[in-house]
Amino acid sequence: MKFYWSILCIIFLIAQLSFAQKLSKTEEKIIKQVRLLNKESIDFLEKVVNINSGTLNLEGVKEVGDIFRNEFDAIGFDTHWIDMPEDMNRAGHLFASIKGTKGKRLLLIGHLDTVFEKNSPFQAFEQINDSMAYGPGANDMKGGDVIVLFALKALSKLNLLHKSTITVAFTGDEESTGKPLSISRKELIEAAKESDVALGFETATGFNNATIARRGASGWKVEVEGVRAHSSGVFSEHTGAGAIFEMSRILHRFYNEVRGEEYLTFNPGNLMGGTFVDYDAKASGGTVFGKTNVVAQKAIVHGGLRFISEEQKENARAKMRAIVAENLPQTKAKITFTDSYPAMRPTAGNQMVLDELNKISLALGQGGVSAYDPGRRGAADISFVADYVDGLDGLGTMGRGAHTLQETVNLKTINDLIQRTALLIYRLTR
Repeated sequence: MKFYWSILCIIFLIAQLSFAQKLSKTEEKIIKQVRLLNKESIDFLEKVVNINSGTLNLEGVKEVGDIFRNEFDAIGFDTHWIDMPEDMNRAGHLFASIKGTKGKRLLLIGHLDTVFEKNSPFQAFEQINDSMAYGPGANDMKGGDVIVLFALKALSKLNLLHKSTITVAFTGDEESTGKPLSISRKELIEAAKESDVALGFETATGFNNATIARRGASGWKVEVEGVRAHSSGVFSEHTGAGAIFEMSRILHRFYNEVRGEEYLTFNPGNLMGGTFVDYDAKASGGTVFGKTNVVAQKAIVHGGLRFISEEQKENARAKMRAIVAENLPQTKAKITFTDSYPAMRPTAGNQMVLDELNKISLALGQGGVSAYDPGRRGAADISFVADYVDGLDGLGTMGRGAHTLQETVNLKTINDLIQRTALLIYRLTR
């Protein structure tokens, strides 16, 4: 058995190598140029990581955006900052673009904000050795933004951008998207409609995977009302089951009847029930009062729903609505849904972009690249444009512990990833 497995592995390796293409002389120059920028790119990453840009730190997000803006200005991009309405409490977005007549029109997507606000104890870039550094947002995703910038810098130094059409979109609220989405993602969607391919630079899953599909995200809320009465009357004709029993029925049936489809998940994040319930949406918490001898008159649960397509999302919602409508005696319930991120479906066009990246990676000796399991990836900005362009995501830096106080970025691999990105941009824009 081991002999046959060894033969299969050899056949697979030969097949992969057959896809590898030699780099052209121009592409070899691109690689050399990227290597010259290695130290500069890491120093730049440290600089922007050391500026707090938590989503709600509007000044910090704008400051990081201004630093990137100056760099894009220097390589000939037209840049502009898009402010959001004041009541949205979001900083806005940085867009940079060049226009030409050659090759595919590209949309390169990143974000400037992080999950670490000004009151976080995690504020500084700390290089541990030549391979790793800690830093708030160093991997998610200021590292990805750096890959975009320095790939374009290398191409610009070799005068390889002047006929290309490229739009860079760095949003300022990816970690906590401004509402309504019709405003906060308006310019991103408009840019996609004028592009052919979107490349997302969210955190990478390694050299051997990229993302051609991401699940969408939706919120849901169930509110239940019952009759407040002495507990001695529970289950009686006039008192009925109470709000907590009704909520239990609903969640139990969700688990048994809605669960099961591939890539579909839903999670109740918080649950409150009793005589009085006071929920604070901004704090994602609240207070409850209730006694064991009083039938609960109110219950509320907030949850999230993940899905691979709009059809899957709508089917799940329909099942949930039907379950909520079948109430226990003397109770009533309602469910509401809020849209957040749409799904990025796997498509043939997305696979074609991945195939090109795979060829580049093999030519660089970095190994083949295959599609990453969408069930293991969260939502991202590329999802908003997936219906309009072919796309590929997960092209950012490698690291661990994103969204935690131990977030790291792999410094050794940054230059290799910039090389890969520069060649992908070059080939797509030919």
